[in-house]
Amino acid sequence: MSAAVRVVIADDEHMVRTALRVILDAEPDMEVVGEATTGAQAVSVVRDRLPDVVLMDVRMPEIDGIRATEQILATLASPPRIVVVTTFENDSYVYDALRAGAAGFLLKRAAAEELIQAVRLVARSDSLLFPAQVRDLAARHAPARAAAPAWTARLTEREAEVLRLMTTGLTNAEIAARMGVGPATVKTHVASVLAKTGTRDRTQAVIAAYESGFVRPR
Repeated sequence: MSAAVRVVIADDEHMVRTALRVILDAEPDMEVVGEATTGAQAVSVVRDRLPDVVLMDVRMPEIDGIRATEQILATLASPPRIVVVTTFENDSYVYDALRAGAAGFLLKRAAAEELIQAVRLVARSDSLLFPAQVRDLAARHAPARAAAPAWTARLTEREAEVLRLMTTGLTNAEIAARMGVGPATVKTHVASVLAKTGTRDRTQAVIAAYESGFVRPR
């Protein structure tokens, strides 16, 4: 049996933290290992507990979830996957958090099943969390770019196809089936896409794809 996904919850509302803990701790493959009430405390707790996933409120005292995300990703050699938790999905804070390195976002009104699935998905890290909403955020908030960055010309035809399929939210296995290749081949292409785009994970690669104009929101 694989180890449980270790989760830290960062939110300044006690009721929110309690509700999230009750839902996650009820799952046999998840364990809440820490809580934080401020952005600064979140950074400290994450460094101490080394979770796999962090549920990070966007707006918290001291430093907000965006700055806390940046600090965690910049200071840990193997940082956790961070999911920002928000009230409004089109908030510019959410897009800024994704650009800062968050793996995705979750609405505070999400059902328990959505929360559980989101944590499992980002812990596995082979798909995009809520791709349609990410596309919508990109359409609303991505800055206009005068010219495409150099990396767009460095992608091979296969890598370009993989990146386009990544933006739709397909897993590596689903991309492999679509392209008629093995999952290991797709994993290699994804790693190359991340290296060439200079991004940390597939969420940031997708953001880069939209911001560069390589993929345009529909």
